[in-house]
Amino acid sequence: MTTYERDATTLELPWPFAGREDELELVRRSLAGGRRGIVVTGPVGCGKTRLVTEALRGTDCARAAGTPESRAIPFAAFAHLLPEPVTLHRAVQLLSGVRTLVVDDAHLLDDASAALVHQLAVHGRTRLLVVATDGSPVPGAIARLWTGELLPRLALERLPDEETAQLLAAAGAGPLEPLTVNRLRRLSRGDLRLLRDLLGAVRGQLTVVPGTGERAWRGPVPLTTAVRERTAHVLGRTCPLERETLDRLAFAEPLSRTLDDLDLDIGALEVLESDGLIEVDDLGGVRLAHPLHGPVLRAAAGRLRARRLARTPDAYASALDAESAALARRIDQDDVRAMPTPVGEWLVAEGGPLPGRYAALRARFARLRGELREAEAWAREGLRGDSGDASCRDELARARTPVDSRGDLDLEALTDPYDAVRLGAPEKVIDRLTGVFARHADALTRADGPALVEVAEELERRGFTLFAAEAHAQAVRAHRDPSAARHSRTRAVALARRCQGARTPALSGLVLGELTVRQRQVVTLAAAGLSNRQIAERLTLSIRTVGNHLYSAYARLGASDRGALPLLTEVPQAQPA
Repeated sequence: MTTYERDATTLELPWPFAGREDELELVRRSLAGGRRGIVVTGPVGCGKTRLVTEALRGTDCARAAGTPESRAIPFAAFAHLLPEPVTLHRAVQLLSGVRTLVVDDAHLLDDASAALVHQLAVHGRTRLLVVATDGSPVPGAIARLWTGELLPRLALERLPDEETAQLLAAAGAGPLEPLTVNRLRRLSRGDLRLLRDLLGAVRGQLTVVPGTGERAWRGPVPLTTAVRERTAHVLGRTCPLERETLDRLAFAEPLSRTLDDLDLDIGALEVLESDGLIEVDDLGGVRLAHPLHGPVLRAAAGRLRARRLARTPDAYASALDAESAALARRIDQDDVRAMPTPVGEWLVAEGGPLPGRYAALRARFARLRGELREAEAWAREGLRGDSGDASCRDELARARTPVDSRGDLDLEALTDPYDAVRLGAPEKVIDRLTGVFARHADALTRADGPALVEVAEELERRGFTLFAAEAHAQAVRAHRDPSAARHSRTRAVALARRCQGARTPALSGLVLGELTVRQRQVVTLAAAGLSNRQIAERLTLSIRTVGNHLYSAYARLGASDRGALPLLTEVPQAQPA
């Protein structure tokens, strides 16, 4: 017998489960009482199977899974649970005694297995957790589980940005600066398996960002075995015209090429588009379909080919100026909805110098959106190239202190008159504001809850996520209808979670209401300085249970550690003059 040994350091252990708190609770509820189960669907790699596994942890269950190779074999997915041969009727009888059955990759089930799952759902004696992938053909018997309302369906989306950052931090990479998180998220496009591959590939390239404790990744994407496997269908194109097109697009990044620029055989373009390797927009712009393809193609090109296809620095400079103008225009229009900024992101990713004027503008845009840690990161990038840049220093300070309520409210000291509205003193600046900001001041002056909700919704539509959260929080105190107050409070907390840990006077204290009673008890004691052991003794819990409550609370509060908890439990008040 031959034994193959593998270095223990190369073995991959499961990632810690992070995020998806609400979805996890929903799946767990589907297992309680007399419920029949649930169907979980979503894109490839979004964490469907892991979610179900976490929900079932500590529970006895039977498992089955579809595979591409066995779709022609009747009852192949259940071969380990059923005798051979077996009829559908007999299979239902045998599995009706199983209390909980997990069916993974249900879109790959053979027809007989799919019919068996459907009949088990009809009979209702077996609790079913069925997992299927979006975008793949699903057997009709499986689709009818939710279209026929036999089981509820949970449609998972890609992991949200803030939860992706939590996952990366929990995975042992330590706190990553936001621009690195964004880059990893863009390259993986929400595929958690690809995200894990990329993090493993760049782990040794992470460098500490001075003064933050965070780590950053700059430089090219490493061509590891896992990355090559993911992009083999691109690197393996053998048609010269197709490969030439792909390489030209790769070396044009981050700029977009047009059909006229490429001047290549239209047939090759049609084949690449049909195979999902390129995308063509309504204006004739052509780009690679996946953000990982460009870095891989550039890395695989030889020196001569790279020299022939690479663009000059002037082309990127003019494109960066155009990007700056677009950002400034959007800010002037009070519209900070997300917009593509590929040139600036590419310069940062490559580790090149970033002009201070662009970095400050990009930091301001992020700050207005409520992305405060990202705003800090952009300002630091500008200071890396010019440590004395005043605009970047100002944006860095504004991101770290989004609104200051210390002492009496001094209008002359306010950088922005709108800060007075956010601090609860709108009457002092209402005549200096326009548009939605003036309407916010007016609604707050009149303590008009419904009007504040309308303002909050308009701010959210325009991309001012933090301002919208604050307006909803102010509406909580203005509402006379308790149900309306609860709705505003829920919206305020949901929006605040997307603001990268922002804590302002209007939001303070609201987030604690989103925790369970036990989580609030644990968080309050932790904020007071008690250790996990002291909390466990006071509440008669195990130390491990206290740690679990804190971990869940961090995810819900958007906090990274217990050092942020005092900010969440205090309720600072503005002091109008």
